[in-house]
Amino acid sequence: MTTLIAFESSADETSVAIVKDGKTVLSNAVATQINSHQRFGGIVPEVASRHHLEWITKTLDIALDEAGIPVSEIDAVAVTYGPGLVGSLLVGLMGAKTFALAHDLPIVPVNHLAGHIAAANFNQPIEYPALALMVSGGHTELVLMEKQNSFEILGETYDDAAGESYDKVGRLMNLNYPAGKAIDELAAQGEVTIKFPQAMAHEAGYDFSFSGLKSAVINQVHNAEQREEEIDQKDLAASFQAAVIKALIDRTDRALSDFPVKSFVLAGGVAANSGLRAALGDLLQKFPETNFIPVPKQYTGDNAAMIGAAGYWNYEDGVFADLDLNTRPGLDFALREKD
Repeated sequence: MTTLIAFESSADETSVAIVKDGKTVLSNAVATQINSHQRFGGIVPEVASRHHLEWITKTLDIALDEAGIPVSEIDAVAVTYGPGLVGSLLVGLMGAKTFALAHDLPIVPVNHLAGHIAAANFNQPIEYPALALMVSGGHTELVLMEKQNSFEILGETYDDAAGESYDKVGRLMNLNYPAGKAIDELAAQGEVTIKFPQAMAHEAGYDFSFSGLKSAVINQVHNAEQREEEIDQKDLAASFQAAVIKALIDRTDRALSDFPVKSFVLAGGVAANSGLRAALGDLLQKFPETNFIPVPKQYTGDNAAMIGAAGYWNYEDGVFADLDLNTRPGLDFALREKD
């Protein structure tokens, strides 16, 4: 049995969790900053860093209390070191280093993106080879995993991530940040009355693009305003979401056809979207040999439990770091820095 304490602070959630064997969550304390950032329509890095400083020790205390185990039963400290906002990452990293130093525990560096995928193990064990669709505010990728803790990017977004497009369209619709949940709820009540374009629809490969879709929605709204026409918010949400889901489904269908896998994982913040979950559930009926494993909704957003799950993979593989571990804000699945 291996028990990890994990720290996550890559964006606007401060979180500490204790996870056993990468699949059992003993505690998962999360402090969100959404209310602070809503008035700005997005995350303000300096504000985020200050909130992390305020909450890092509080979430640590809560996680330890809820887990109900002595520190002597903890085997290592897992921590997100990238990607993310550099100031935010530094707070969690310093907290993890301090805890590790105080209790003479090894440090396990964790890629935040791997954490999102590893959280599928809280649903059921991932069998390999596996394909993962990682969809969040900053990332949209199709990732092939030939084995545990091995990642090959098959396709990624050329511009906006899917979640980012939700927030930008939500701002246009005067919805509070983050807008994904609100658009999903509106879409469920509306009809697809506008056929928005899908970028790269006829191109081979598995890459995505959502910038053009965002621009098409903006143009649709502005043109309606100029003609003094009213667009139903529910129908607009339904039409936009249908276009996003179609782009994700088409590339996923292609990848599943080209790469037979035992498991398909849906991960990332947008994995909580009910429309996307339903569409992927329908798609996977075409692939009866592939088990659909969506990350449980309570773990789709940023949280430390998922870092504990991915940290367990690294712990098993002997991936450790010294106290000089630094942040890597532009880290990707291939452990490369991106702009």
